[in-house]
Amino acid sequence: MTPSRSEFLTIRGLATHVRHWGRAGAPKLFMAHGWMDMSASFQFVVDALAGDWHVIAHDWRGFGLTDRTGNDTYWFPDYFADLEALLDHYSPDAPVNLLGHSMGGNIVSVYAGVRPARIAKLINLEGFGLPATHPAQAPGRYAKWLDEVKAPPAMSGYASLEAVAARLQKTNPRLPADRAAFLAQHWSARNAQGAWEILGDPAHKMTGPLLYQVEEVLACWRRITAPVLWVEAEHTDMWRWMGPKEEARHEVDRRLAQLADVTPRMMPDAGHMLHHDQPEALARMIEEFLAA
Repeated sequence: MTPSRSEFLTIRGLATHVRHWGRAGAPKLFMAHGWMDMSASFQFVVDALAGDWHVIAHDWRGFGLTDRTGNDTYWFPDYFADLEALLDHYSPDAPVNLLGHSMGGNIVSVYAGVRPARIAKLINLEGFGLPATHPAQAPGRYAKWLDEVKAPPAMSGYASLEAVAARLQKTNPRLPADRAAFLAQHWSARNAQGAWEILGDPAHKMTGPLLYQVEEVLACWRRITAPVLWVEAEHTDMWRWMGPKEEARHEVDRRLAQLADVTPRMMPDAGHMLHHDQPEALARMIEEFLAA
């Protein structure tokens, strides 16, 4: 297993955990994790990389070992600003190779359109975006958010690391036991009651009060100038967020068509956590794309 080293940067007032793999002078590859995940999630892909890389992956605010905000809502623009601070610190003068999974894929794709000159190559793993919304949904969305502010969500506790690993395997039945055991150590920590609790601020489970404006997102995507590797999983469950499968496929293809220079790939025998299910195949895809 490729060893990693941890560093903490103060980014916009929060102690932000950054994990590094590889030689400091090697070409940089930045990786951004998804919702209720953390930087160590990329360990298996890093292990499978054949080249000489300095992989840099941080924990988003309120996840992993990065500080929580203390607020009851997390806002997407904050992720963009945190990412920019990270890139400015580690690569102030050169465009970067940037990868994101799921929520991280959504963040890096919008950012790549907002700051196109900062990105050399972009890799989006299952970052489809959210279902389109319409204004009539706003009253119900605000009402749901207000209800959750008064009764905020909480994290479940687990009796042991083995129980955490079992929870990971329940969510992803393809996850081997050894990988689940590794992730459990990084994904959780003991709380004040002695139970193992996921390292994620429960506020991340809150309903966002603002509607998802897909056309605004696509306006950003159309400004991406970097080549994009778009990787979907053959057995993804993300369709359930986008509606009936046929309609969802049409909508995803419409979004994909907004990208000027895109290489779409399908990862066989993998679910949404494709970096856990097929890390070797994903590493090959990544390195072939970066070498092209």
